Amino acid sequence: MFPHYRMVGFCGLPGAAALGRLGTGTPAQRAAEVEKVAHRYAAGREPLPVLELLATVANASAGPDGTYRSRTPAATIRRFHDVARDRRAMLLLNIQPGRAPVLDEVKALREWLVHPDVGIALDPEWEMARGQVPGDTYGRTSGQELTRVARYLSGLVEAHDLPQKPLVFHQVAPSVVQKQSALRPQPGVALIKSADGIGSPGLKRGTWQRLVRDLPEGLHTGFKLFYEEDAQGSRLMTPKEVLALRPQPEYVMYE
Repeated sequence: MFPHYRMVGFCGLPGAAALGRLGTGTPAQRAAEVEKVAHRYAAGREPLPVLELLATVANASAGPDGTYRSRTPAATIRRFHDVARDRRAMLLLNIQPGRAPVLDEVKALREWLVHPDVGIALDPEWEMARGQVPGDTYGRTSGQELTRVARYLSGLVEAHDLPQKPLVFHQVAPSVVQKQSALRPQPGVALIKSADGIGSPGLKRGTWQRLVRDLPEGLHTGFKLFYEEDAQGSRLMTPKEVLALRPQPEYVMYE
């Protein structure tokens, strides 16, 4: 995927405007919009529009199975996949696991992951340990767990002769990913660490510098922007400012 492409995406869930850009309008409208935004980030690469759909959403209540998560209906995923395929975009299925095992949530999406234009995005701040409730504290993952997910995706790529598949993990603070040095790249999987966090351009640059320090070999970088929250009391960073970050982000996502 890299350095041929630069991925640029919107995230969210239909009908939930507070969760991101995909919560408003139709999938086709958002796909057309993100395609225009992606071209502003090309900078010598082919822009790859991305629809990052929340496929597993963390909840404040336990639910009938006690996992503190709900799954997006297959019909919704199919609708977004159809649009992504028609627009030659990438569909990323975002997982906020609550207390559910992360790999189980990834495996539950297998019917979509066998397609060449579908990848995974993980939100480990919503990965809760026993006794934790989403929204009360940051969750966490580990380099070992991310490697297990990458290994599963690598197996699908090999078994179905697929192109390289992106695996994004959003990280809002250093504590969210434990033992990052244990992360091991896998064949056919592009690992992308996306710097999360709300704030002014200066604050976001500071978060970026902390999170990209001592990156393991083979790990690509991403950067997350918030249309509303970043602009409160400050302003949204421009594409020129984002592309000036080093290393240069290879995935830029707007919420």
